[in-house]
Amino acid sequence: MSRNLSPKGPNADDERVTVRDVAARAGVSATTVSRVIKGDYPVASSTKARVLRAMRELDYVLNVHARALSGASTKMVAFVLDDVTGPSFAYVAKGVEQQATAEGRLCMVCATHGDPSRELAVVEAMREQRADAVILVGGGSLDDTYRERMSHFAHALDKAGSRLVLCGRPPLGEDVPTTVVEYDNEGGAYAMTSHLLSQGHRHIALVGASAPDDLSTTKLDRVRGFIRAHEAFGVPHNPGLIVPAGFSRADGYDAARRLIALGTEFTAVFAATDMVAIGVLAALREAGLRVPEDVSLAGYDDIPFAADLSPGLTTVHIPTEELGRTAVRLALNRQERQHVVLGTHIVVRGSVRPPAHPHTR
Repeated sequence: MSRNLSPKGPNADDERVTVRDVAARAGVSATTVSRVIKGDYPVASSTKARVLRAMRELDYVLNVHARALSGASTKMVAFVLDDVTGPSFAYVAKGVEQQATAEGRLCMVCATHGDPSRELAVVEAMREQRADAVILVGGGSLDDTYRERMSHFAHALDKAGSRLVLCGRPPLGEDVPTTVVEYDNEGGAYAMTSHLLSQGHRHIALVGASAPDDLSTTKLDRVRGFIRAHEAFGVPHNPGLIVPAGFSRADGYDAARRLIALGTEFTAVFAATDMVAIGVLAALREAGLRVPEDVSLAGYDDIPFAADLSPGLTTVHIPTEELGRTAVRLALNRQERQHVVLGTHIVVRGSVRPPAHPHTR
């Protein structure tokens, strides 16, 4: 059976158009077509134009698996995150996409839903696809097995000419070939806790920055900053005021309700994320407590609508878009320094003020 090479593409049997089909239409060899696709060998402009026209006419789709076997890049960066609906993650993704476009790359977004095994599977898949960079964002697991496996992928990606990028998380080790773009996570928590202490608060609850079985580097850094600020001010911290929770609004709401039910004295709440702070705010109001008259409230991230809350949320600003742009730029331009720490700073709004009186339930 002969193949139908009309401009409409393959025949009724839906056979995939091959390099040989393109070569026949363009009147060149299959090797010349491959050279045009790879872009790794000089081809006369008139010949290249004929090949590209033939590819369009035949609706030729590049086989990415074959391209990977040939050692060619897919001109793609992969952005791997826990949850695509997270506001701060969305702005990191925006920075990644902007820089990827500027660098002539496509951007693929992959969600892991907080599952380390799924994250490992995604990284492996992107390695097979020969992505130019695989960017992991957010707190990483401290589990030894996870770190060992991720280190293996970092070496494998590097050997293949790709790059593992840790965005907003610490390095895997000095001997592991990675690009690291993080922000001063601990410093941000230290600065915000110091601000609350300087306002006269001595009973500060930290909501959402730790959990008994938590292996998140992000959360642990925020706990360290919280404790270090207390030590610097000579104020003992109450371990009972470090309330385990996730990073969502619902987590903040549930954690705040537990805190109130315990009857533990507190005059301020430092939420591990702005979304947690929104949940805390709802729980406090439900309990008849006003912010900041009865309880001061602070967050972390400085998501866009933090300023639109009533009162405006005092929070730690993270340079989210810059994180994404820097991650792509460094991964694709290896001559630059491959470990960068971006600064954070607090944004003071109306949700924090000196305590009028200690609160006990």
